[in-house]
Amino acid sequence: MSTYQDYQKQIAELQAKAEVARLNEISEAKAKIRAIMNEYGLTLADIGGSPKSMPKASRKPVEIKYKDAATGATWTGRGRAPKWLAGKDKSQYLIR
Repeated sequence: MSTYQDYQKQIAELQAKAEVARLNEISEAKAKIRAIMNEYGLTLADIGGSPKSMPKASRKPVEIKYKDAATGATWTGRGRAPKWLAGKDKSQYLIR
């Protein structure tokens, strides 16, 4: 009768074999895809793909337009005005 340790060892061996098989199948699939792309003169752009190496554009933070010197509270001027600015003249808090 097999022990728990024996089963764990068999599982590890099977997982290693499965990983090798997966890597082999991936390389075969890539070779087939390259052959088809070369045969028809296709590029990644033709099939709607994009390379993974292209970085995504990052957004720049919005500049602060208003600041309360007493409290240090700030507002970019976008969205609803903060409560500390309600009923006050915005031009007094405008950063110049």
